[in-house]
Amino acid sequence: MFTQLDDRLVQAFKDAGFERPTRVQIETLEAALDGDDLFVCAQTGSGKTGAYLLPTLERLLAYEDKPAIRALVLVPTRELAQQVLKHAKLFARLTPLKLGHIGGGTDIHKQTEIIQSPPHFLVATPGRLSELLARELLDLSQVNTLILDEADRLLDMGFSDEIMAIASHCSQREQTQLYSATLANKQLRKFGDDLLSDPKVITLNKISDKHQSIKQQIVFADDKAHKLKLLCWLLDNENYRRCLVFCNTIEQVDQLNSQFQKLNATREEEIKIGTLHGSCDQKKRNLVMSKFRRDQLKVVLATDIAARGLDVEGLDLVINFDMPRLGEHYLHRVGRTGRAGESGLAISLIMAPEYNLMSGIERYLKQKFERRKIKPLEGHYKGPKKLKSSGKAAGSKKKKQKKKNAKTGSRPGAVKKSGKHS
Repeated sequence: MFTQLDDRLVQAFKDAGFERPTRVQIETLEAALDGDDLFVCAQTGSGKTGAYLLPTLERLLAYEDKPAIRALVLVPTRELAQQVLKHAKLFARLTPLKLGHIGGGTDIHKQTEIIQSPPHFLVATPGRLSELLARELLDLSQVNTLILDEADRLLDMGFSDEIMAIASHCSQREQTQLYSATLANKQLRKFGDDLLSDPKVITLNKISDKHQSIKQQIVFADDKAHKLKLLCWLLDNENYRRCLVFCNTIEQVDQLNSQFQKLNATREEEIKIGTLHGSCDQKKRNLVMSKFRRDQLKVVLATDIAARGLDVEGLDLVINFDMPRLGEHYLHRVGRTGRAGESGLAISLIMAPEYNLMSGIERYLKQKFERRKIKPLEGHYKGPKKLKSSGKAAGSKKKKQKKKNAKTGSRPGAVKKSGKHS
């Protein structure tokens, strides 16, 4: 166990149900306590939140009687901010440390308590925090530790300028930590170079590392109507406590929700379903997640807004109604299940136009998904008849000819004119 930590933190860690530290928590603890800058890449569900919370709270105990914002955590979404705060409260509950959170979706004037009585520890989204700083309503000059959680996602969302501006307000900071669930690309490495000073780099996962606790399957579908039947069958027949169904667009989520409402009207036992996407206001998003965690909802239909940071106990089934467009998005989606040593199941429904996308993600992960057949609903499409050496579907000569004709503007069988008059 953590012999370097205050007994109150260790006891709270045990009381929260954690029996032993994870690998990322062990690997980062000493450097974090020493005040070193950190650049950490570790997969979802590996315990990254605890890896930075515990040593940060330990360092904050030196300032417990000196109220000021001493540690700042930046996260990409409001849901993740609330989740980080929840974990921080669990770990700090036996200490006098004050904790707070700032995020969008709430009236800025309702956050005056944090402004007037600043906490030792603050977790925030960059947008709302930047707004408060622009109005000169918040003082970050006493921040000692700056932490970026889901740094890859923060960059994807275009927050790099805001983060650099926020960092400039933390004029007294001695330590910066950057955590990413995906391996550092060129953009993320440059970002780290700009923010970190001689960091300790800890990489605990490779793209090809398999989620040992997650069974990953694909089921072929003829079309969207067939996908809906397969989805209904899975929700009725799989043994699960909670399920996330991912779609690529808000429109698809709303369409599925509407279809399920109609289906529920004809069923003996309705499927309790909620929706989560960027067009939902914060009040609705909070209500959906609260009901999901309290088992008042069994299924949540969501866009990729739910693919990052959400940690829901008992979430043991993830279904991709739409195959995600990027391998990183796939990793984050399936990473919502099989967490903290629990097992999970991830199923992707694949139509013919999605096969090459799915094949590309298999190559990206360097693994092959299990092909599953649902016999009562087995369709006509059973995968491509021919494959290229890359694993992608081999197109027919007719299709290639149609594409060629479309480019040249000619029709199959048309006689090519010379352009000269006879």
